[in-house]
Amino acid sequence: MSRANDPIQATAIIPLGSRRLWFGAPQAREKYLTAALIVLAVAALFAPALPAAAWHIPHFVDSRTWLGVPNAADVLSNLAFLAMGVWGSERLRGRLDVPLGASWFFVGLILTCLGSGFYHLDPDAPQRLVADRLGMAVAFAGFLGIAASERVSVRAGEAVLVLMMIAGLLAAWVARENLTPWVVVQYGGIALAVGLALTRPRPGALGVPLGGVILFYALAKLFELGDVTVFEATGHMVSGHTLKHLAAALAAWPVISSLWHDPQS
Repeated sequence: MSRANDPIQATAIIPLGSRRLWFGAPQAREKYLTAALIVLAVAALFAPALPAAAWHIPHFVDSRTWLGVPNAADVLSNLAFLAMGVWGSERLRGRLDVPLGASWFFVGLILTCLGSGFYHLDPDAPQRLVADRLGMAVAFAGFLGIAASERVSVRAGEAVLVLMMIAGLLAAWVARENLTPWVVVQYGGIALAVGLALTRPRPGALGVPLGGVILFYALAKLFELGDVTVFEATGHMVSGHTLKHLAAALAAWPVISSLWHDPQS
């Protein structure tokens, strides 16, 4: 069979930027991915509700004001998201060989900077969490779109991007009352990403090191849990939550590094 007639190879050589739709029989990986998404949807819809009011206990340890900015370290550390989002978006300029999810991933980082910064100005106002989570939802959907494009197919990546974007934004809104859908999107989504990272890249994939993104995400969660511990261990220089923002922003580095080489060179 020639390369042009091989459906897997043919998919690999079509430019991702063309945004074409392909209506072929689903591949095995696409079937598994569909089943995983159905499981997540069922869990989000039917798992027991987690009342948001019982879980919103901010009490971030570093509440120091600097230059008139309250909670300055937790607010200003969000600029790392802005820096990585702008840098990544610049690296995408003129590129037609990257997953659609990459663009939304970097847009989501910029939105996370705005939303999280707004929230940390007054973390005792739980309604501000919506803004924080909306940006995170966009970035997370972008990353899962990248992962599915890298490991399954281009059309799977685009479908996952759209579905997880809708699910994430709805979950962020519903989380004002019920945290269950948000927990499923966040932790179920990262479990899905881990599963995709453990599979071989598809032919023609960009080569994004998914494991690196997941590693920084895990590090960020550890810093988040150790907010007070890190603050005490560093002699009140920096808190765990501040480092969480920096580690989470660095999760963009593996994606940006895969864009470092110009495909035309």
